[in-house]
Amino acid sequence: MNGKKLSGLLVAGVLAVGLAGCSSGSGETGAAGGDGSYTIGVANFTLGGPYFSGMDKAIAAEAKKKGKIEIISTDANGDAAKLASNVEDLLSKNVDAVIISGGPLESAPAALNAIKSAGKPVVLVDRKFQTGEYTSWIGPDNEAIGRQNGDFLAQKLPDGGKVAIIKGGPADNSIGLARTNGVKSVLQGKAGITLVEAPDFGNWGSDGGLTVMESLLATDSDLKAVFCENDAMCLGAQRAIADAGKADQIIIAGVDGQAEALKAILDGTNYLVTGLNDADVIGAMGLDRAVEILSGATVEKDTVVPSPMITKENAAQYQNPDGSF
Repeated sequence: MNGKKLSGLLVAGVLAVGLAGCSSGSGETGAAGGDGSYTIGVANFTLGGPYFSGMDKAIAAEAKKKGKIEIISTDANGDAAKLASNVEDLLSKNVDAVIISGGPLESAPAALNAIKSAGKPVVLVDRKFQTGEYTSWIGPDNEAIGRQNGDFLAQKLPDGGKVAIIKGGPADNSIGLARTNGVKSVLQGKAGITLVEAPDFGNWGSDGGLTVMESLLATDSDLKAVFCENDAMCLGAQRAIADAGKADQIIIAGVDGQAEALKAILDGTNYLVTGLNDADVIGAMGLDRAVEILSGATVEKDTVVPSPMITKENAAQYQNPDGSF
């Protein structure tokens, strides 16, 4: 089964569950006519990075497949105040619903309050805000992803060794914390395993992962493994490890299922595992959820998307040549 078909089945399966026996959400519906045509605003905190740009493209692609759906997408360039003003601008255009991709934001009270005042539904994708009212959220169980990576590393290191952790930042980023805490919950206390947390953040990007990994190698040249809170940082870390001539010594575990990471896994490199957090799947599901709400369907308040472990044995199933991420 190819990745495109597998992703489609995953979307369909989770959405079917989300529509059956769920909570009612906000009960809000759009002002569009009954012909299924809607205008949906997408408020992105940032498009700076393959995961978030991939999700934005996936939302647009799903809208195109459905037809009669107009997407108005915005980019706050990492500025919380700009996100709020972008939402106000979308509401002034009388969008029927808003999808928010919040990136590292823990809350967005001004944006959520404006949407509530306008009486529009809001769907959160990936990032669930810690405060504020929303209609529906779709995303992964990040701590579970971390735990499964921890289990994998424990199996691969029966004799122990040093395991580095590269975090995306900032320090209060609950998504990153959940992933790292999941890994720690498995590896802390394991005989012979020592955890080495990088003091600097990789900022969720390949260049940041490379820089942080170079620093780790300078202080802990005997590392046996590295876990990164996302694949982009791991891909940078892999370059640093290769440059240091330690590809045979250090194994790599990431999160997301980014296309380049899947290729590295399939190619038999030292990149051994990732946990699926597919921007294509979550973006498409977010668009579908917004349309369902506008159509009057009863939907789940929170939908956890499955995040299977991906290794060389199954990575080909998750490759999607038509994907955006």
